Parts: sequence; C-alpha cells; structure tokens
Amino acid sequence: MSYRAPVKDMLFCMTELAGLEQIGQLPGFEDASVDTAEAVLDECARFNESVVAPLNRTGDLEPSSWDAGTVRTTPGFRQAFRQFAEGGWQGLQHPTEFGGQNLPKTIGAACTEMLNSANLSFALCPLLTDGAIEALLTAGTDEQRALYLPKMISGEWTGTMNLTEPQAGSDLALVRTRAEPQGDGSYKLFGTKIFITYGEHDMAANIVHFVLARIAGAPEGVKGISLFVVPKFLVGADGALGERNDVHCVSIEHKLGIKASPTAVLQFGDHGGAIGHLVGAENRGLEYMFIMMNAARYAVGVQGIAVAERSYQKAAAYARERVQSRPVDGSVPGSATIVHHPDVRRMLMTMRAYTEGARAMAIVAAAAFDVAHHDSDPETRKRSQAFYEFMVPLVKGFSTEMSVEVASLGIQVHGGMGFIEETGAAQYFRDSRILPIYEGTTAIQANDLVGRKTGRDGGQTARSIATEIARTEAALAPRDSAAARAMATRLAASRADFEAVANFVVERVRSDPNAVFAGSVPYLMLAGYTVAGWQMARALIAAEDTLAAGRGDAAFLRAKVATAWFYAEHLLTRTPALRAAIVDGGASVMALDNDSF
Repeated sequence: MSYRAPVKDMLFCMTELAGLEQIGQLPGFEDASVDTAEAVLDECARFNESVVAPLNRTGDLEPSSWDAGTVRTTPGFRQAFRQFAEGGWQGLQHPTEFGGQNLPKTIGAACTEMLNSANLSFALCPLLTDGAIEALLTAGTDEQRALYLPKMISGEWTGTMNLTEPQAGSDLALVRTRAEPQGDGSYKLFGTKIFITYGEHDMAANIVHFVLARIAGAPEGVKGISLFVVPKFLVGADGALGERNDVHCVSIEHKLGIKASPTAVLQFGDHGGAIGHLVGAENRGLEYMFIMMNAARYAVGVQGIAVAERSYQKAAAYARERVQSRPVDGSVPGSATIVHHPDVRRMLMTMRAYTEGARAMAIVAAAAFDVAHHDSDPETRKRSQAFYEFMVPLVKGFSTEMSVEVASLGIQVHGGMGFIEETGAAQYFRDSRILPIYEGTTAIQANDLVGRKTGRDGGQTARSIATEIARTEAALAPRDSAAARAMATRLAASRADFEAVANFVVERVRSDPNAVFAGSVPYLMLAGYTVAGWQMARALIAAEDTLAAGRGDAAFLRAKVATAWFYAEHLLTRTPALRAAIVDGGASVMALDNDSF
C-alpha cells in the first residue's frame, strides 16, 4: 500500500486550530498565506509520495553499509536526496538571507511529517541538519554563518550532533573529548563519539559536525563543555573544500529499526587531531547544543506522528481488503472484510484518534513558536514562548510513546500476517521503537516537564493551559450532539486531572522528589492525552460549525467529529487512572529493595 499524505487534515489543523491566517500577518511571514500553505503541502506530498516513500522498504532490506571507513547509503537514497535539496526542502523554514524560504514552522511541521511518513530513515539526515543550522544561527559568528549556512540550507552539505560518548550517554557531565587550542583560533579535537546519525554517508559533498568537547582547564561537569564545528572536509575562506579532516567513521551500528540511517561511531584525532572552531563562547556548549536538541526533540515528536500515520494507513487498507469471519450483527450473510468487526474498528479508531490528536497538538505548538519569534508584542511573545516550551516534551514524549502503541496495533490488525516481515507492518513497529529513546528518553522529557516546565514557574503555565481548556469546555456546553456532550464531559474530567497532578508536582517536588519523579512519565502522558484531547475538542467544534454552514467536505468533517468523539470516550478516559497512579503511587515504586531486582 502506497503512502498518501493527509494534506486535508494538515490544512484543517493549520487553518482551524493554529490560526495560519494570523501567522501570515506576522512580520516576516507576509507570504505565508493559506494558498501558499496549500501549494507547498501539495508539492511536498507529490515529492514524498513518488520519490521518497518507495525507498522505505528498500532501506529496510538493503541498509546502509560500512567498508573501511566509507559508508554507502541505500540504493536510491543519494539520488532522492539530491532531488530533496534541489527542491529547496532543506531551507523551507530557514532565513532567506542564507538561501532559505523563511516559511513558518506551522507549515514546516506538516512537511516534516510527510517526509518522515514517507521514509523515517531518509528523513533523519535533514532533521539533524536543521538542528545544526539552528545552532549556527543562534551562536555562530558572522563568518561561520556565511561559510556554512548557505551550503547547509541548500542541502549541498549536511550536519550532525555529536554528544554521546561510550561512557557519557544522557549524563553529558562525563564528556571526555578534548579540544586543544592551536594559537591561530583553531582547535584540535581528540575523542570518540557514538550514535551519530548520518555521521558518515555518501549523499552530500561535506558533513559539518557539531561536537561537544572540553578545553584544557575547563571546569568539571556540564559547566566546562564547549561546542565546536568540525567539518569532514576542511573549508577554505572562500568556501572551497580542502583536505580531509581527522574525523573518521570506524563502524556503524546494526539496529532494530531505521536500518537505512547510518548510526556512526566517529573517531576524532587519531591522526594528529581533528581541526575545529569554537562556536560561541567557551564553556557554553551545552547551552548551544540544547538549541539543536530542542529543535530535534520537536521534530522527533513529529516523527512519531508520521510513523503512526503510515502504520494507520497500512492497517486501514488491509482491514478493507482482508475477508475473515461473519460480522457479529449479521449485517453480512457470510464472511466479510475485517473492517466490519467491532474490535478491528476499535483498533483502527485508536490509531486514527491518537494520530490526529498528536498532529493537532504539534501544529498548534508550531504556531506558538512562530508567534513567539515574530509577534510585535513582547507580552504575546513571552506567553507564546512559555506555551511552546511546555509543549515540546509533550510533542516529543507523548507522540513517540503513542507511535509505538499505534504501530503495535497496526501489526495486530494484520493478525499473523503482521508478524511476517514481507507484509511491511513490522517495519513501522521496529522503526518507531527508537523514537521514545533518542534525543532524550521519555523519562528525560518527563523530568523536564516536572522540573523546568511545571515546578520552576510554580505551575503558572500549566494553570494557564487549563484555563484555555476550560474555555473550550464552555464552548462545548450548549451543543447537543452526542459527540459534543461526550467531549464536554470527558475533557472537563481530564482537565481536572491535569490540574490536580500539576498542583501535586508543585507542592511535592522539593519535599518528596522521589514521589513526584516516580510519576513523571505518567504525568507527561496525562498532559499529552489532555492537551491533544483539547485540540480534538476544538476540531470537533470547527467541524460541526462548518457542517452546519453547509461548507467544506462533508465526509471529511463528519469523520473529524466521529474521531473526536472516539478520542473523548476511549483516550481521555485514561487520565483518571494516571492521576491515581501519580498522586498515590509513588511509595510503591520505591518499596522494593535494590537487591531484590
């Protein structure tokens, strides 16, 4: 079954939930009209459906390979990446000053989803490059920006993030890679980095590595880490490529999924030192790297939505074709396609509701990012930035966790055939499993939500979100459809659960941290269910109003209402159990002695 981009749903989220028309009026976004969004999404869909998606299965069967330091990507990837670059897709959201198109993140997020639905392994290369571009835009010198950004934004060169080392995973205080100043403004780097996505490949002329390292005499821990730009090939002042730098790929990993994406072990300085240059100020590397990390974390959340969409499409197509058993209601005299069976429909609706809810949440978060960076009113920017920052762990954590559940359901819909690799459903499950792990595990996202996003401001942002949810409840109250009544009831209950848990976090995070952090991931999931449900409620209202006015695609709008109804009764109903586990369950998490495990 071939991929079909859900352009209609993406545009609905942008126009009805994210306020694309208002974003198009912000300074710098004057060209970002609804017509522009539709044209960009249509062209993006065409490219990904016809060029990138057909390579997804190929990449799983013929992954990237390593031979004596050289990495060859899956057949077809190099040509597809050239088309990606020539189409201007790498520069979609980046400044026109360096060759980009400067479109809002609200539009870019939808294009990112399409690329990842088409081929998750392929999409990882531009994802990391986007993060590297953001780091240079924020902390690079004018010379560094002029030297690297045009080539990276054009897709001629790609970028990487080099954080992890064999002894330093999430705890970056343990980073040992060292940087030695050379007296001419350059540094020589020595060390090993692991899990470097697209750290070596054959799709671009140069790879620009962003590397965390310590300068001699730097403070211990995270306060002594600096960020360096270390290209695979040295770059002259005129932008011309010079000799090979002393950074080499010594192996690539053999993985459960995303097999076509080369995950490299990079060795810096085995032959005299890898030449690099400091990005920003000394000892502020972690701060700059988190610019890349936050961009990547949001994008990984979108990856979760993308894989869920692809898995849903495959399962739905199979359910419409596979004939098995007589329906329990006797509506068909003999065996029927399995889409007739209630439990199959429950699984498909779960997959669909999860995906649409997470997509709506991600696009609304992207709109907040756009407002935070472009609105002329300082207070509006501040409020939007706080909302976006609160959303990032939800988009990353909730969307990736749900993608694993959705991909697993996709296998279940296929039955025994889902367990057979030739069917293709298993690839989505294997690919999805990395998403809750890389760019910060779900627990790291949850700890961020607890500590920085809820505890630090005394729950102010969480309470402001709850207030907005209550406004949506008020808009639902006068409606008399079964879907609206169910959503009003369930959303109010989930919002109350969200508020109660946020208050619990604020009140107990200092006095009883174990109790709070024992429930950090359940809190993230509860917040995700609630906020995504809020967006589904808003979608329900918009769809009902459009139907009542006799406008729009009636079948699409009725499906939107039905999916929101299902979300209310099958996903929002999970929050009371999570609330109980968070508020009352901390002691039992810590009850067992360490030696008993």
